[in-house]
Amino acid sequence: MTGDSEADGDGDRPLVMGGRPVHELLDARKRELADHLVAGFTEAIPVYRHLGGGELADVAWIIVHNLELAARIFEHRRYPDDSELEPIRAGAARRAQEGVPLEALLTAYHQGAGRVWDVLFAAADPEDFRDVVIASRLILGWTQAVTVAVCDAYIAERESMLSQEQQARHAVVSALLGGGSAETASALAGVRLSARYLVLNLEIGRDADERGPGSGAVVAGRRKLHRIRAVLEDFATEPILSLMEVGGGLVLVPIPDEPLDWPVAVRLVEDVTAAAGARLWAAGQTAGPDEIAEATRTNVEVLDVVRTFGYPPALYRLSDVLLEYQLTRPSEAMTELASLLDPLRDNPDLLRTIEVHLETGLDRRQTAARLHVHPNTVDYRLRRIVTLTGLDPVEPAHLQRIGAALAARRRLASD
Repeated sequence: MTGDSEADGDGDRPLVMGGRPVHELLDARKRELADHLVAGFTEAIPVYRHLGGGELADVAWIIVHNLELAARIFEHRRYPDDSELEPIRAGAARRAQEGVPLEALLTAYHQGAGRVWDVLFAAADPEDFRDVVIASRLILGWTQAVTVAVCDAYIAERESMLSQEQQARHAVVSALLGGGSAETASALAGVRLSARYLVLNLEIGRDADERGPGSGAVVAGRRKLHRIRAVLEDFATEPILSLMEVGGGLVLVPIPDEPLDWPVAVRLVEDVTAAAGARLWAAGQTAGPDEIAEATRTNVEVLDVVRTFGYPPALYRLSDVLLEYQLTRPSEAMTELASLLDPLRDNPDLLRTIEVHLETGLDRRQTAARLHVHPNTVDYRLRRIVTLTGLDPVEPAHLQRIGAALAARRRLASD
């Protein structure tokens, strides 16, 4: 639409209302209209009441430019070109920087267009009907061109600001992880470090839309991240810090100084999982800024243990997997520990039976149901295991050794 003419057969003739060219009417009243509109905006649009004198003067200047632009549109019966719209784009970018919501900005522009409409057509005589129709089309086209320019510039500026803010926060996280000066990075980013953080390392599966073909999967991944961030930001009273991709990452959630009630963290991860619409494993602990690097290293190791042992999606702490964690630390004893069950290597049914029997808390009926066999078959297999290995799960000391041996085998199998 930009630059197109309004053809009507007499395009060289100025549009007239009440015996006066429309563009002359606007040129004569532009200052008066600008003052009137600024006053109207501050009364009807709450955010404009909080703008300072400098910002309101800038708003008035943009209104005058708009009215001059409208006058030229009516004078030459054509829509604005890109160069004429540039000051409007620049003004929209400034409003974005000032935090004026886009809906408030668009409301102001449409109120302004409505006021121009009222002024012009109040002066119209019955014989001006043809010019009223042409002017109406021009006003609609002008409003459309201005709306597009405002939205494009505003969104581009907000995206730039968010990108810069995110990069600055990433710098803070990198400093916390790498031993750099977190205080310096946070000062540059304008982020006040919290005294304590809930340090979460996440591993996130793909949602249903991400498993689709083509570029739609990429868009779905971004939407999933947006939903996750929205839940986290709604939970926190201060800005969260994160290094996140669609498959997971690190999140630092500011928390109060007092100890965190762990069920609250569990519920938060459950809410994040629901927002993701995908399977999600998390490892977490609380830490001060100078403890975050170590907490993150431990979380990564906890996640590794959780995934090695096939644990279901949930939030885990080191205390939840202490035995498995210790058993998976590299040592000469690990191979020997795993070898305790070597006699069962040629009997996969027996190995599976002892695994399931431990998982069900030594309940033979549940074990039988999980394996789809008769309970008597479970009893027979357990006796065979005792015969081959010398380890009886009924004996507490033997039970611990069996569990440790299974853990060691899983770890070695994952390497």
